[in-house]
Amino acid sequence: MTTSFRRSLLKGIALGAGALLLSGAALAQSDAQAEASLDAAPAAPAVKGPQVAIKTSMGDIVVQLDEERAPKTVANFMQYVKQGFYKGTIFHRVIDGFMIQAGGMNEKFEGRKTNKPVKNESNNGLSNQPYTISMAREDHPDSATSQFFINVADNSGIDYPHYKGSGYTVFGKVVKGQEVVDKIKGVVVDDVRGMQNVPVTPIFIKSVTVLKGDKLVK
Repeated sequence: MTTSFRRSLLKGIALGAGALLLSGAALAQSDAQAEASLDAAPAAPAVKGPQVAIKTSMGDIVVQLDEERAPKTVANFMQYVKQGFYKGTIFHRVIDGFMIQAGGMNEKFEGRKTNKPVKNESNNGLSNQPYTISMAREDHPDSATSQFFINVADNSGIDYPHYKGSGYTVFGKVVKGQEVVDKIKGVVVDDVRGMQNVPVTPIFIKSVTVLKGDKLVK
């Protein structure tokens, strides 16, 4: 990806028609910096919260959730996990150099009935760094429901308070399966039914389950 193309991506994120809409200031980080941040991604810190395995059609991703710094967001996400909400949904928007998004619709781009929106917790000290998981939302800060995205670059420009005095809530980090995230971010995408950056071959979420005992990633 060229630096000029990277800079054409816009930092802000909003959820619209089931996809992230990008708005705001252009990314200032160079390709070299982005690649360096990915290569030098630190090990996941010890945090309080559940680990969940996101089983996809391209492999498994294990995420450590941070319920200490994002308690409402983690509780919201776990409610969907316990409901089996994510089974059969897809990664419906993928932008290499930015993020991969899922959790809202099936392969026919049909949405699902969601729970009450969760209060924004972006002012929690966590940053939208590579392999962190964050909530997608509409323009209003307190509008996130089921959709989430995994950052694949340094997206600190969407941290609190850079988007209209708020930000996009980070609530965990990938601790296993980073290579699966990397595979997903590189798939071929196209415009489908008025939506941009949709994977040509659907990437399914088969299940999201809570890990326990010896299944936990140390």
